[in-house]
Amino acid sequence: MKRQISLSLALTMTLCLALAAGPGRAANHREAPLTAFDHKADITDFFAFVSYDDPEKVTFIMAVDPLLEPSNGPTHFPFDPDIRYSIKIDNDFDAIRDIAFNFHFHNEFRAPGVFTGLVGAGNGINAPANSPAPVPPGTPIVPPAITALDGAGSEGFNFRQSFAVTMVQQDGNRAAVETLISEGQTLFAVPTNAGPRTMPDYASLFDQGVYDLGDGIRVFAGTVEDPFWIDLGAAFDSLNFRAAAFGTGVPGVLDDNQDADDNTNFAPDDVAGFNVNAIAIEVPIRLLTADGQLHSADQPKATLGTWGTTQRQKNRIYGDPGEPARQVGPWVQIQRMANPLINELLIGIGSKDKFSMSVPSDDAQFADFALDPVLARVLNAIYETTVGPGVLPVPTPPRLDLLPLVQYGPPISAAGTPAGPIADLLRLNTGIASTPAAQRSRLGFLTLLDNNPDNDDPAGFPNGRRLSDDVVDITARAVAGVLAGPDFNRFPHNRIGDGVNTNDAVYNETFPYLAAAHSGVESRHVDPGEVGCTGLCP
Repeated sequence: MKRQISLSLALTMTLCLALAAGPGRAANHREAPLTAFDHKADITDFFAFVSYDDPEKVTFIMAVDPLLEPSNGPTHFPFDPDIRYSIKIDNDFDAIRDIAFNFHFHNEFRAPGVFTGLVGAGNGINAPANSPAPVPPGTPIVPPAITALDGAGSEGFNFRQSFAVTMVQQDGNRAAVETLISEGQTLFAVPTNAGPRTMPDYASLFDQGVYDLGDGIRVFAGTVEDPFWIDLGAAFDSLNFRAAAFGTGVPGVLDDNQDADDNTNFAPDDVAGFNVNAIAIEVPIRLLTADGQLHSADQPKATLGTWGTTQRQKNRIYGDPGEPARQVGPWVQIQRMANPLINELLIGIGSKDKFSMSVPSDDAQFADFALDPVLARVLNAIYETTVGPGVLPVPTPPRLDLLPLVQYGPPISAAGTPAGPIADLLRLNTGIASTPAAQRSRLGFLTLLDNNPDNDDPAGFPNGRRLSDDVVDITARAVAGVLAGPDFNRFPHNRIGDGVNTNDAVYNETFPYLAAAHSGVESRHVDPGEVGCTGLCP
């Protein structure tokens, strides 16, 4: 029998989501001991949204391996071939996987004697006239610049990874597994951007990493720029947001003009300049719903619950020197992620690994961590003592205002949708079309609260999550109480933010939507002491 979860757990998991925007990142960057020691298995962000250019498809993106310094060679940033990277979908409201897309990677060393994984220049460089013996002049030394993932122009792609994608469909106790690949097709992961000498047209390489698998499915895997943004330094200094950056003069509160500006940062983006590894898959909605049909937003079957996981096999066997270790045995989950930051800010450190390794349908076991919204009390205390009495009152528990975030139901799901158990799932109503770029708001679903229908953007977080959704500001305002009604949907509750309103790179408007990796030669980071800015600081 599937577990039925109490109201107290509903409140607990609701608070999980609300806590996501406080002193931390709206992405899981090394939040648990298990992933602090296993960066390759650490999921940094998870996204699910109706594709911008095709309302009959959904795009899923899972980013892993946090804070990759673009210049950090010579091996750079491979996926771990011992990890199974999975994107999972619940389509019948029970928080149990019905469909999964699994990614597996394979290493190939094409020139094992060369010291770096990526090498190349121009049309190639030969040994000069004064080349010492035994290498005669004219001998090829440096291969041509890398212009292709395979074939001519790929000679310098020394350390190369290919990957396979399988689709698992669960029917009771039976699982049907299908390998998604066209005949004769090999899928290559896009490497990081080593720099303009090695990769003079990196944009072309990035585009080559998009593969059509047939039946409307496209995939991508590779190193990309980190799609997340936040003022980490201020957040981890006990919520010491930069008052000087905001016109209000109140810590962590934007003025109206700043809040309306989705293209400017008023505080440093501490994730700027870093890369992550990402997998992306675009799938027709008809392959995801329980009945194989498209549904309008007012139909229960339009809503899916989604999450990502990383898994390793249980046992590791070490061989002789020079031989790679082997993974054997059953698969064990290392990390999971749906809504941002639940594990990082809610779960006690002694239970973080247990949460990482558990499944959403078992989330009742973590109820004791948030029966009272701790972060709401933190925000209340900070503003009361630093700004003035009565500035930021917060709703009294139980926080029923946050319940729609952790169950199937309005306003994300249609009326009449089975609520299901309380579980950490990123819920997406596939019947809500994507918002055109010109009308898109970083505040996503919260735009429905401002009584201005011209600004409504229901296609954003927490109705799924797009790359451009400012989940820090959205969830900070939710925990402050803006969903609880007019007593809390007011200033300063509805203007809380960290002052970082946009990413340091421009996202793409077509699949895979991610921005290409930062160059190892040309990238830089925005440090906390610098003036906040969008893009590269002067």
